[in-house]
Amino acid sequence: MLEIDWFLPTGGDSRDVLPGAGAHHRSPSHAYLAQLATACDELGYHAVLTPCGTGCEDAWLATASLIPLTRRLKFLVAFRPALLTPTLAAQMASTYQRLSGGRLLVNIVTGAEPAELARFGVWEDKDTRYQRTAEFIQVMKGAWSAEPFDHEGTFFRVQGASTREVPDPVPPIYFGGASAAAEQVAAEHVEVYLAWGEPPAMVAERVARMRARAAAAGRQLRFGIRFHTITRPTDAEAWAVADAMVAGMTPEAIAAAGADFATTRSEGQRRMASLAHGGSVARDALEVHPNVWAGIGLVRGGAGTALVGCHEAVADRIAEYHALGFDAFILSGYPHLEEAYWFGEGVLPLLRERGLAPPLERSTRAQVFSFR
Repeated sequence: MLEIDWFLPTGGDSRDVLPGAGAHHRSPSHAYLAQLATACDELGYHAVLTPCGTGCEDAWLATASLIPLTRRLKFLVAFRPALLTPTLAAQMASTYQRLSGGRLLVNIVTGAEPAELARFGVWEDKDTRYQRTAEFIQVMKGAWSAEPFDHEGTFFRVQGASTREVPDPVPPIYFGGASAAAEQVAAEHVEVYLAWGEPPAMVAERVARMRARAAAAGRQLRFGIRFHTITRPTDAEAWAVADAMVAGMTPEAIAAAGADFATTRSEGQRRMASLAHGGSVARDALEVHPNVWAGIGLVRGGAGTALVGCHEAVADRIAEYHALGFDAFILSGYPHLEEAYWFGEGVLPLLRERGLAPPLERSTRAQVFSFR
C-alpha cells in the first residue's frame, strides 16, 4: 500500500515558483498552515513533510500547533542532528508521540549548503557531519528503548539515556542523501531512504545499490521519492499550467539559479540541476521522462521535478515508480492548498481504485446538499 504525503510550506507559498512581492505570495501564517493541514487530513493524505532551515518556521513548533486541528494526519518533522543532543531529540519525539496519539514521523537532514550551515554555527565537513549523524541515530534509538542506554563514541558520550516512556509507536526515521557517506548512513540506520524525483533510469540504479548496501548491513529499507505535481482532468490543462510557470521565469532568474547550482556541494542537488539546465526551456527538453517535467528546477533548489498530466497519467507514473520500489511519495505543488485538492480529488481516488492507496474514511463527511 502506498504512502501518499504532502508538503507543509512553512517558508511561505505562492502561485509562482519564484514568488515576488505581489498578491500571489502567501505567508506561512498559522491560519494558512491550519487550512492546508485540515484539507490534507480530510482528503486522506498520510502525512505532511515540513522543511527545516532559517527560511522556514520551526518544524517542531509549527506542526505541534496543528495536532489538535487534525484527526489522522501524521507529521514528518525535519530537523538537523547537529543542532541538538540525541537524547533531547528522543525526548521531544517521545513527547510528541504521546501528545499527538502516535502521529510523528522523523526526517533527519544532514546535507546543506555551507552558507546555511554557517548560520547555525556548523562548520564540519560533509563526511564528519554524516559520521555524527550515524552516531546521533544510534543514541536516539537507544534512548527510545526500554532500558537506559550507555554510549561512548567519537561525538557523544551518554549514560543512562532514556525518555519518560517508550514512544508508541517508535517513530520511523526518514533520511535522504546521494553521496556515498549519506547512503551508508541510510543503509545502516534508517527506515525510509528518500530520493528526489529523478527519471526511472537514474533512480532505479540507486534503489538497487541501496538495497544491496542495506542487505550487507543485515537490514531492509523502504524507499520514498519527492515530486511536485501538476494534475488536471486533461493533459492539455496540466501542461498549460506548466507552460505558464516557465513563462513567468525570467532569463536572469534561470541564469542565476544555474550559476548557484554549479557551485553546490550537494550531490543530490547536482543531479537535480543536471535535468533542468541543459540549455533549453522548451517543454520537450524539460520532459525528462513521460509526465516527468524538470521545469521547476530551472529556478528552484531542492526538488525540481513535477509529475505533469491528466489524473490518469499521473497515477500511471506513480504506479511505475512504485514498481521500481518506492512506496512513499512526498508531493507538493504551487500553490500547495489548491494542488493538494487537485491531486487529492483527482489522483488519490484512482490510486484507491487500483488498490494502491488505503480507502478514505468518510464516516464524518456530510453529503453535498442539492435543491433538486
